[in-house]
Amino acid sequence: MPRLSTSPLVLLISLTAVPVAAQVTAADYQRAQTLRPQSEAAALFVPDTPTWIGTTHRFYYRRSLANGFEFVTVDAGTRQKQPSFDHGRLAESLSRASGRAYTGTRLPFQTFSFNDALSAIDMTIEGVRWTCTLSDYTCRTPEVPPLGDIRRGIAGPVRGDVSNANPRPRISPDGKWMAFIDNYNVAIRPIGEGKRVALSTDGSEGNYYDGASIVWSPDSSRVVAYRIRPGYRRLVHYVASSPQDQVQPEHWAAHYAKPGDQLDLEQPVMFDIRGQKQIAVDARLFPNPYDLSDMVWRRDSRAFTFEYNQRGHQVYRIIEVDASTGAARAVVSEEPKTFFYYNRTAPTLQQGKRYRYDLADGKEMVWMSERDGWNHLYLIDGATGAVTQQITKGAWPVRHVVKVDEERRQVWFSAGGMDAGKDPYFQHYFRINLDGTGLTRLTTVDANHLVEFSSDMQFMLDHYSRVDQASVLELARAEGDGFGRRLEIEKGDISGLVKAGWKAPEVFVAKGRDGTTDIWGLVWKPKNFDTSKQYPVIEYIYAGPHGTHTPKSFSAYSGMQAQAELGFIVVQMDGMGTSNRSKAFHDVAWQNIKDAGFPDRILWHKAFAAQHAWYDISRVGIYGGSAGGQNAMGALLFHPEFYTVAVSYAGCHDNRMDKIWWNEQWMGWPIGPQYAASSNVDHAHLLQGKLLLMVGELDTNVDPASTLQVVNALVKANKNFDLLIFPGEDHNAGRGGQYADYGERKRFDFFVRHLMGQNPPEWSAPVTSTSSQQ
Repeated sequence: MPRLSTSPLVLLISLTAVPVAAQVTAADYQRAQTLRPQSEAAALFVPDTPTWIGTTHRFYYRRSLANGFEFVTVDAGTRQKQPSFDHGRLAESLSRASGRAYTGTRLPFQTFSFNDALSAIDMTIEGVRWTCTLSDYTCRTPEVPPLGDIRRGIAGPVRGDVSNANPRPRISPDGKWMAFIDNYNVAIRPIGEGKRVALSTDGSEGNYYDGASIVWSPDSSRVVAYRIRPGYRRLVHYVASSPQDQVQPEHWAAHYAKPGDQLDLEQPVMFDIRGQKQIAVDARLFPNPYDLSDMVWRRDSRAFTFEYNQRGHQVYRIIEVDASTGAARAVVSEEPKTFFYYNRTAPTLQQGKRYRYDLADGKEMVWMSERDGWNHLYLIDGATGAVTQQITKGAWPVRHVVKVDEERRQVWFSAGGMDAGKDPYFQHYFRINLDGTGLTRLTTVDANHLVEFSSDMQFMLDHYSRVDQASVLELARAEGDGFGRRLEIEKGDISGLVKAGWKAPEVFVAKGRDGTTDIWGLVWKPKNFDTSKQYPVIEYIYAGPHGTHTPKSFSAYSGMQAQAELGFIVVQMDGMGTSNRSKAFHDVAWQNIKDAGFPDRILWHKAFAAQHAWYDISRVGIYGGSAGGQNAMGALLFHPEFYTVAVSYAGCHDNRMDKIWWNEQWMGWPIGPQYAASSNVDHAHLLQGKLLLMVGELDTNVDPASTLQVVNALVKANKNFDLLIFPGEDHNAGRGGQYADYGERKRFDFFVRHLMGQNPPEWSAPVTSTSSQQ
């Protein structure tokens, strides 16, 4: 037998990855679209985030089972576990009351709350609040009034229709007076019999006093309220083309403030009760509010405070007003060159950066600020506004404040990025003294942690995981005897999931546009991955600056994995312009939403491709929804040399068309050329590549006209594209709701056809009859 030889050419070909050639079939789609139930059934005893029950030392959590889920209640003192309720009886009762079919392991909610007596539970099912008593398992829901033709919507800092209806009177702390609104003005009356006294006479429908804002001073000598000059009440109109209860279309409208709209102008007004007169409040420090917070009195009645968020979000102040003179001063004034992220902190990847805690009735204040380039905590002198101590410090951001212990002068907080070389988005928990000493670590495992503390801070529940490690729930003493010792309450078992072929997404880190900053991302491969082939790449994008969005915790199922099963590599990453890193990292988004971190994303792709021949960056697609929908289409407009196919769900394609709070936060005010520069509508003529737009006709989050305006611009530019409108669907159209499977399949088809270069299965082919009748 002659010996076989291999020429250099043949050897080169054998070592070079080749494009995927196998035809995608309906069976491949079926495998992708059934991945969720199969994966979730194979991951056992995976705990969800726990919840403490009121002020007790008992908590509950939900854990996965082979056939669904169950809720478990645990006593932290005795360590006893038991079902939170009779799952079967609750399912039967909910089924009878709702007309739906539920089972004990497939209850239609993920969280619930006990009433104070622990005799009933409340939960929300499909947007409706339900109450179920645990003695007889009777379930009921309150009567829901008709929505009407004009609905609340997303009005932002603009109130709805002005009404002279008087809210509940506000009783003075000494019990002698009630304050209320009468004909748009503030009035008082003695409790019981007595004559009404008008404190103001300048209120009118166009300049009214807000009864909900009335606040008495603790000594009952003063009352304050906001006077409101109404802004523009914009309505977005909707037509439900296919309502379920009638043949003809249905029209309704919702309040919806947009960037540039005239806002309600709030001004605090103070009244002297004994003198029955107004004390003028100096407004020079808060001339142009986006909004003002609720007014809060000092306990000794010497002053009241409120927070001033200036239009454009480049000035944020804590204002204190002297009760005797009406003089106002700024205890704190944040004036960044870009933006102040005014949403409150929260223990999630999508949280704001505002936190305030007043100590000793305002003599000191714990305040969160990015003034040194990172999000940190400061101790402020309440009298002078000077920083007396930077409590936390370093090239890492504080993420959330759990509690300030005024007596012990300690603060409990979470942070990310404190560990060099580790994932900077992993959240860990700490305790530190207000003088900056005594930093104590409360979590140690290299994972993403979410800790829930009992109301007295004696116990902590540490729920942690990574994308490659199933969730673990541990109970520990938060301080005192036993501090640091942990008891495992639940640990997910994913051995069956791994046996079924599950693999965790691969973590990959590359340098961003500055050559030094790490960009963190994930890579999903199909289960039948073959290194000898080349795979087209799909990026899932959501570049909203309000947070970071690449998963950091375990999930048995991922939509990215389902997309990969058709023969793609799917990736996700957080580029510059997103949160939870340095202020400079975040500031890239300022007045520049179209950037979306693309320079970092493209470098990340290229760095990964340089290490893996099977990663074909000549074929890169992208998809996303909402802000991600804007990003996905923007990829084809602003980076067509790299991205060639895009699917956009419910995109806010022009930031002038979207909700005011989100867009002015990042794009600024007044409206200027920066809005046009980031507009997909204004740049629609630049479209290259293949584009699929999807939108729900009743989207109350992003005005659906945003998608239709980009459609109009594309048609005028003579561009080819695809459009899918979902009747009766809201913002999640094509990603959730009744058309979730259809929207997913259309996305699959689009990438198979235009990125993979194959024809998807013919879904509209005639069904072959199996009947024996001729």
